[in-house]
Amino acid sequence: MATATIDSGICGFVTRVTTTMTDEGSVKIDIDSSCAHITKAAEALNEVEPFNEISFYGGNVPSILQAQYGCPHAACPVFIGIIKAVEVAAGLALPKDVTITIGQ
Repeated sequence: MATATIDSGICGFVTRVTTTMTDEGSVKIDIDSSCAHITKAAEALNEVEPFNEISFYGGNVPSILQAQYGCPHAACPVFIGIIKAVEVAAGLALPKDVTITIGQ
């Protein structure tokens, strides 16, 4: 299991993601967000195949990034956070915080 809490920045929306590896090798995703766009996009992300989500090999766009098309903000960090949580739940990455620092 892996969890991620994503504070999206100036919009003030927070998303909590819980990912759990199944016995069949897929990853179940539970998303709780204060953003209506993320909540809507989450409907398409109940369960994913982790290897399909971590690369663009074969020209495929991960389903998590396809779900981002439902969000009007192209720079929304939530979807990358979901992918990172899927990687950790599947044992494809070690848990480590990711940080983006914005300055002027």
